[in-house]
Amino acid sequence: MPIANVPAFIRANTRILAPPHAPELRLHLADDAVALWEMTEEQLGELGLPPPFWAFAWAGGQALARYVLDHPETVSGKAVADVASGSGLVAIAAMRAGAQSARAYDVDPFARDAAILNAALNAVEIDARCEDPIGQDAVGDVILVGDLFYDRDIAVRLLDWLHAQAAAGKTVLIGDPGRSYLPKSSLRLIAEYQVPVSRALEDAEIKRTGVWSLL
Repeated sequence: MPIANVPAFIRANTRILAPPHAPELRLHLADDAVALWEMTEEQLGELGLPPPFWAFAWAGGQALARYVLDHPETVSGKAVADVASGSGLVAIAAMRAGAQSARAYDVDPFARDAAILNAALNAVEIDARCEDPIGQDAVGDVILVGDLFYDRDIAVRLLDWLHAQAAAGKTVLIGDPGRSYLPKSSLRLIAEYQVPVSRALEDAEIKRTGVWSLL
């Protein structure tokens, strides 16, 4: 059965913390991925749910957030789309950097509520949507994608769509620590960071993470 109050569930099972590579921001973040995942399944009475990606600041998102905060001209005055937004970190960073608007897209309904809560923590407004923008047109002037090249099927669809968006004049930036299906031969590295992450989620405590544009 559905959780009656998702925002309350998020507040009860996270802490307000600063993502290490964007310490000027605040997010509702979880300490234990597996425990939160199991609790979500228990509360919903449903097994096989996706992991709670919304409860963690992943390396690619942290790198993108740092990049737009340090290079506000990338997003200033523009409509931004944060694809596979999770916590909303990248959309929030874009708004703090002067974006005209930011849409946070994620297929997990929990992510929508988490992004709205996190935006409020940072005194910005974002348009959080529970939908898949891949294949849509006119989602924004700037398209930001963090940590989405971990699945082969998603990667193929995503890259084709991003090329189409770039051909239509959109700016496309990707934050990624080298996930399995990152198409490096189609990308240009424009920045690189050493991003602190959770050892429980990654294979290291520091992930060398790039921000990439399309060739």
